[in-house]
Amino acid sequence: MASNNKGPGYPTPLAAMSGPRERLMWLPCINPNSKPDYLATVDVDPDSPYFCKVIHRLQMPHVGDELHHMGWNTCSSCHGDATCVRDKLIVPGLASGRIYIVDVSEEKQPKIFKVLEDELASQDLSYPHTCHCLPTGEIMLSTMGDKNLNGKGAFATFDARTFEPRGLWSSDVTEFGYDYWYQPGHDVLISTEWGAPSAFSKGFKPEDVADGKYGTHLNVFSWSSRKLVQKIDLGPEGVMPLEIRFLHDPNATEGFVGCALYANVFRFYREESGQWAAHKVISVPPKKVEGWALPDMPGVMTDIILSLDDRFLYFSNWVHGDVRQYDISDTKNPKLVGQIFLGGSITKGGTVKVLEDLELKEQPEPATIKGRTIVGAPQMLQLSLDGKRLYVTTSLYSPWDRLFYPDMIKKGSMMLQMDVNTKTGGLTLNQNFLVNFGDEPDGPVLAHEIRYPGGDCTSDIWLPEGFKTCCK
Repeated sequence: MASNNKGPGYPTPLAAMSGPRERLMWLPCINPNSKPDYLATVDVDPDSPYFCKVIHRLQMPHVGDELHHMGWNTCSSCHGDATCVRDKLIVPGLASGRIYIVDVSEEKQPKIFKVLEDELASQDLSYPHTCHCLPTGEIMLSTMGDKNLNGKGAFATFDARTFEPRGLWSSDVTEFGYDYWYQPGHDVLISTEWGAPSAFSKGFKPEDVADGKYGTHLNVFSWSSRKLVQKIDLGPEGVMPLEIRFLHDPNATEGFVGCALYANVFRFYREESGQWAAHKVISVPPKKVEGWALPDMPGVMTDIILSLDDRFLYFSNWVHGDVRQYDISDTKNPKLVGQIFLGGSITKGGTVKVLEDLELKEQPEPATIKGRTIVGAPQMLQLSLDGKRLYVTTSLYSPWDRLFYPDMIKKGSMMLQMDVNTKTGGLTLNQNFLVNFGDEPDGPVLAHEIRYPGGDCTSDIWLPEGFKTCCK
């Protein structure tokens, strides 16, 4: 989507907040039963007769891709270049390493444009994760492994028009990889670390943490030199730093990262010296339980997002089962202003009994919608441009879904929507919105990330005013 014929996206994050309401979504759907994954197109227009229905399914030609996250061929970092057209979704397969280029110029009927089969394997890379478009006319995928599934954090680049490989963005590789965010105006790219694919692809084992198979670092690169210039160790409270979000304001030199295990949020920032630093600003305490794998049930924070005006931070606490909203007007001291439980492992009547809880006085009631109990727990988040609607899916990653929520494999995941109080904070489940992926024609599937036509608060990166962009 172009804005006033001036290229993709919007000139500023605040301008994006005035963009059109989302009426269509794309979600990768993972089939846990030896059938191909597919890209689902979902109608979310409340005035449509197909509201909350999957209206199209683009089936992949292979089995076992494990589709996960998606990116764009171009975005707001190229706003100002009218030759750039946002019309291709980049859809990598975690397990297969394939990269599907999906043409969404007909939004309700996406089709496969190109398949990149061996481009990552030929560079000794595997497990592609995050894809961002760059202001240099390239797309870039972070990777997490080598061909033997050892940890290897790297960045593979491709031409944004032809999708031909352009090689590694940096010759410096890190022990682990996962997500990244860049800001050329501050000469920085920062990446995060999940772990070794040989470990996490088999499910989660606590002993793998002690054996050093999961990461704890933020990796700071110079954008201009493409060199790794600093590693920030978040320590034992920062195991598995996953989603990283700079503030959307391109002049800001700070942001947040959610650390999955133990559910801590760190604020990262640039010091006066030019070095980068991080400190913990949010922590979810563990719960003492019985009837679970361990006597202490930690929080597991699997996604965080920021509203486009940089006022609110949201995160999903996948094992406990809640979504939280924080006012981050004071970035050093986030304030909890909204919380809602949507499934999870500690609901009343389940197999887990909470013995000690530093936050709750009693276990939450099972959450239901349209007569159905919510399966799994809140995981991937997406926010409407205006910040008033928060969407969530319940699947994390099929090997971990099988371990933590085996019923979801049998019943499929769900997509839900919360209404957001953008004045004082607060989250309310919209009882009229449910997309149940357990009702799919070929059996239950696990829907994951959410993308809108025209971009969103996790796909687009803005550059400082006057910073030159070029998609040629």
